Amino acid sequence: MVQVLESRFLSSASSIDNAPSPSTTEIVCLGRSNVGKSTFINALLNKPLAKSSATPGKTPLINFFYSLCAMRNERIPLTLIDLPGFGYAKVSKSLKNEWQKHLLPFLSNRPSIKLFLHLVDSRHTDMEADIMMNEVLKSICRGDSRIMRIYTKADKLTQSALNTLKSKIENLSHNETDSQQIYHFLFSATAKNHRKMTSIANMRESIITHTLGYSNGV
Repeated sequence: MVQVLESRFLSSASSIDNAPSPSTTEIVCLGRSNVGKSTFINALLNKPLAKSSATPGKTPLINFFYSLCAMRNERIPLTLIDLPGFGYAKVSKSLKNEWQKHLLPFLSNRPSIKLFLHLVDSRHTDMEADIMMNEVLKSICRGDSRIMRIYTKADKLTQSALNTLKSKIENLSHNETDSQQIYHFLFSATAKNHRKMTSIANMRESIITHTLGYSNGV
């Protein structure tokens, strides 16, 4: 079991050029606007630090949060990097282009990033923006980093749709050629102890396990 000892906001940045220098292992959280990213981050950090914008996508800032966790009698400092939501229709084309210009260099040139958390709305799993982001992440994922696809808002699915999605991601886990680097999780911030969804406690443990390489014998 993972215990969150401390969580706090560190700083914001508009690009890799003014981002703080890495001081711990880093985890990136990204997803389309309105995917429930702020809710997920706050649950993960056990503190309401991430804020949802009234106009999603308006301010393309990278936000950095520090968290100190305890697991297996070890104190583990981590930095969670919250990227702006992508794929928001009302954001101007120039603003989208400006952010995309900084996104790939930031993700590619920061070796301290060991885990990419790609949040996908479980009700809309085949959106073009998510498919493109998946390809981007696969192209930059190094041998020492991993990708976790987290299907949010799973509690909003009908039982039939939940079963279908669960079967789909089980097939993806078995069949993807890069399955050693990509992991899939059904998640809801509100459903408690649901046998088909990953609880926030188990999500923390999975995130830290993959970040530190325990699952790969490191």
